[in-house]
Amino acid sequence: MTETLQSIRVLDLTNVLAGPFCCHQLSHMGAEVIKVEAPGRGDLARQLGADAGLNDANMGVSFLAQNAGKKSVTINLKSPEGKEVLRRLVATADVLVENYRPGVMDRLGVGYETLRTVNPRLIYCAISGFGQDGDWSDRPAYDQIIQGASGVMSITGDEATAPLRVGYPIADTIGGMTAAFAIASALNAKERGTFIDVSMLEAVLATMGWAVSNWLIAGVPPTANGNENLTSAPSGAFAAEDGVINIAANKDEQWNALVRHIDRADLLSDERFATREHRKANRFALRDELEKSLKTRPAAEWVDELNAIGVPAGPILSVPQVLDHPLIRERGMVETFPSVPGVDRPVSVVGPGMKFDGKAPTVNTPPPTLGQDNTSILEELGYRTDEIDHLYESGAV
Repeated sequence: MTETLQSIRVLDLTNVLAGPFCCHQLSHMGAEVIKVEAPGRGDLARQLGADAGLNDANMGVSFLAQNAGKKSVTINLKSPEGKEVLRRLVATADVLVENYRPGVMDRLGVGYETLRTVNPRLIYCAISGFGQDGDWSDRPAYDQIIQGASGVMSITGDEATAPLRVGYPIADTIGGMTAAFAIASALNAKERGTFIDVSMLEAVLATMGWAVSNWLIAGVPPTANGNENLTSAPSGAFAAEDGVINIAANKDEQWNALVRHIDRADLLSDERFATREHRKANRFALRDELEKSLKTRPAAEWVDELNAIGVPAGPILSVPQVLDHPLIRERGMVETFPSVPGVDRPVSVVGPGMKFDGKAPTVNTPPPTLGQDNTSILEELGYRTDEIDHLYESGAV
């Protein structure tokens, strides 16, 4: 069940994050993903990440994180012979994903209209910052640019810190996930063959439903409110004796259980907190009152006890802490490759956050070195040994 796309071949002509993340999902669903990279340099992500040595080895952390299970071929798309190699690949493929700026693939002579003549059933997915048409379609776009343009930064942080960037590439990730979802849908069509246009800007806006709807429907512009949840109170981050915890007592019964458990039942008769709307209007005064009790004991104790009585509460963990938590370690979220060509250590990466019949999707092979599958793929496409040698000599691969 975890290899639902086992018979599907995907050509991954993408770089850095949004596109590779899309194909990372498809690979974990069982698709054969062939990463098509530029000869000599490959995906820019091969030179990105926190380990300079891996960057120098063309196996940067940013590349390792999104490319397990894929194959790698190098094709010079500016070479006539390289274009022919791609066309032969397209004839065998179900899906092609690219995240060039709109128009680049057409100028190279390998755009959708050309490739659909090679394979009418091809699902062609183009991921870009702002979509394939419109005033901004020709603009380059990285995650931070989309975060700013989408309104995300304007509502992240609080009055003192906004606009503030979300701490990981959320726009790239959402763009890639949206593309994977669209491709999976297109693969289920009775008649395959379509052009999918994924705008990272629109993909991010689609996930901002509550925030944008407050403006679209109620005419109330979203604001930056830090750790506060404006739909309810008490709902946010609260100081305990040794740290900060999240509490979300969004229902009246949770509110009642919370204050009784922390020995502040007196707050139930306080007019400032009589109803949900009163608590929302006086949320900061309410925080002060709750923290008088919460600061008397360790965060972990409060989290365990509140959850036990039905009040949602949780720790605020660092990335190393959550990755080391049994909940993550024991559910197969992290997969480790003991040996990776071109890398001097085991490599661990996170897989998709889902389970099929209790099993996490995995891949069998580690991230590929640049062009490691050139010969096997070219042979499969019908190239003879002398022809493959010529392709190398001419710079086509």
